[in-house]
Amino acid sequence: MIASKFATESKTAAGYLDVAANAHGEEKGYLAYQALQRVERDRPRLVEIGPGGGSAVTFLASRLAAGGHGHRNVNLTLVEVPGVVSTSLHQAMAEFGKVGTCDLVTGFAQDIGTLVTDPVDVISASALMHEVYSYGGGYAGLHSMIRTIPIVLREGGLFAYRDVYAVDGGSLHDRAVQTYGAKSWVQFLRMFLPQYLREGTHPYHGEHDEVIVRQDSRIIPVDEIANGTHVFISAPIGIFREVQRHYITLRDHVWRSGVLGFVPVLDGQLASDWIDAKTGHKRVHYRLTDTDWLPISQKTMMLALSERYADHYTVDGDIFDQCTDIALSQFLASAEVCEGECQEVWEHWNTREGRETYAYMTVDTLLATFAVSSTESNQDNRTVLMPVQVEDVVQRDRSYYNRYLRRALPNPLRDAKQLVLFSNIPLTDSDALQSAMHSVQQWCSRANLARMYSAVNTGG
Repeated sequence: MIASKFATESKTAAGYLDVAANAHGEEKGYLAYQALQRVERDRPRLVEIGPGGGSAVTFLASRLAAGGHGHRNVNLTLVEVPGVVSTSLHQAMAEFGKVGTCDLVTGFAQDIGTLVTDPVDVISASALMHEVYSYGGGYAGLHSMIRTIPIVLREGGLFAYRDVYAVDGGSLHDRAVQTYGAKSWVQFLRMFLPQYLREGTHPYHGEHDEVIVRQDSRIIPVDEIANGTHVFISAPIGIFREVQRHYITLRDHVWRSGVLGFVPVLDGQLASDWIDAKTGHKRVHYRLTDTDWLPISQKTMMLALSERYADHYTVDGDIFDQCTDIALSQFLASAEVCEGECQEVWEHWNTREGRETYAYMTVDTLLATFAVSSTESNQDNRTVLMPVQVEDVVQRDRSYYNRYLRRALPNPLRDAKQLVLFSNIPLTDSDALQSAMHSVQQWCSRANLARMYSAVNTGG
């Protein structure tokens, strides 16, 4: 059962579920669509866990309607947390009804074995696994869910997974040093990091996971970070991934709220007005809001650097980011002393996402965990979840965020999404197992390859 701290009200708010969390439909549905093309059954069964606002459902409906798949009559089942309701999801379901059947069941991801009783061909989950980890019992809940997936899938079925990319390294517990000098980042550290370490579900509890903070050449407690001077932190690299990803999600949340005096266009065609897409340099379109707590100088600075465009304004993305961080610094200062609208916006974000852990496994550990845990599944005909082709493991960079992070931090971590297509391979299928072991060699360490090899041979 997902814990009671799951912020159902915030997660289902129309401004979040139908808008903020309802983008990247092509990316969310990409692997599911690839998986359907490998299914030879006339009426394939697909299950999506946590469909949210339905962007992946809409993408799949459009692709299937265009005739890009041999099966037009796909049977789609959506599994959503009780109480999470989305208007856009119901619209997406209606669209999918034109190319197949679509039904919605409520329940928790960990209970998929009882929610879906007949074997399915494809299971898809996007930005879900970190929520299972954060609210469903940490690693124990995650491993339990992985053991259930092979029971629900047919032999040879596929599980399409998408979530936050971790780090390019062997372990999230490897120590690193990060420097924070920008005012808004220091303020964010001061407000976010002590709470996350104290209340968040995270794996950084070992002796070597201590977070050591230095300011003015002396070690200080993490909850005594002061504004106005650089912060030097030595910690597991996973901690820096959490700080960086949470800052980005807060920035997007504050943008959408309009509390900074402007709302950028974050969705649709105007959001992809690239000056140079490869480097992440974009032109930002925005509208002014009637927020009156910001100094006049802050508003006029942005306008002086912008141009009119129809009924709104447009400005260079790098300039927009600089202005945002100045305004965000003022926002955080007001939120920290509990001032009106700023505090409300902060608390709304904090309730929804402030205690979640976004990255909890490197791709090396992820692949090994799925392989080992799936062989422990309670079924007669044992199977293992592994990618069978090299191209079944995909990383999608966030070029705009990476450009911003390179300007904001001395040594930022790569911001990206991790996509993996797992096949449910019978342990008796030596040819598929050989292909799978070959495909994971470029991603996994020798130690984890040995774990996977041992699990497959012990299970089979």
